[in-house]
Amino acid sequence: MAAALNDSHRRFLQTIMSQGILEGSVTRKLHRHCCETHKVYYKHDQLDEFIKNINGHLQPLFMEIRKGMSEDDGRQYYALVNLAETEITRMASDYTETELELFKKTMDLVLESESGMVSSTDILNLADQLQPKKMKKKEVEQNDGEYILSTRCIMELEQYIRNMYQDLVKECNICRNITLQGQTCEVCGAKIHLPCAAKYFRGRDEPCCPNCRQFWPHEIPDVNRTETSMPPPSFTPKMRRRHRE
Repeated sequence: MAAALNDSHRRFLQTIMSQGILEGSVTRKLHRHCCETHKVYYKHDQLDEFIKNINGHLQPLFMEIRKGMSEDDGRQYYALVNLAETEITRMASDYTETELELFKKTMDLVLESESGMVSSTDILNLADQLQPKKMKKKEVEQNDGEYILSTRCIMELEQYIRNMYQDLVKECNICRNITLQGQTCEVCGAKIHLPCAAKYFRGRDEPCCPNCRQFWPHEIPDVNRTETSMPPPSFTPKMRRRHRE
């Protein structure tokens, strides 16, 4: 049974609830701030244990503070996610049934693609396929570019993605998280996130696949990671636009 929550846990949870998602370095600073503010013993390497205690109390509410990774730059994030799939949670959505259908079909395209991205044109073409009613193309119209699932979206929908797209989705051979954007071994099909590949192959003259040990033919990515000093906005969109190169 989880230990009782104190004011440091409550302040931490309230901040996560208000922001929705926090970058890892911001979360660690928040952990320290909450402990010091409420005169609670602080130890820098106890963040996961601190969150585990909170999650023990969130479990009956079908919620969890979950740790995930950005597929763009490998940075760690923490988000409060809803684990339940009930009529009540569906009704709590701010989107119409048709808008949710558009998102579902867009997600189908993202998961079916090799790159983990979908073009604005492909999304626009979904307008005539929606049920229970079609949408006008001007309602669907997006800015030009390619769209990906946001970090928070992947964290929240991880189990759904694993269940519904199990034949399409692969785990990263390094971190074992879902991989939508990454590099794939041409011999065995193993897939690796770009940030994981950058870290794993760093300094190797002859990079080999970590699964089959055959030569890795892809260009080793150069992923820059920068620390975030301010938390991201409280609203994080499910889909995020990436400009065409």
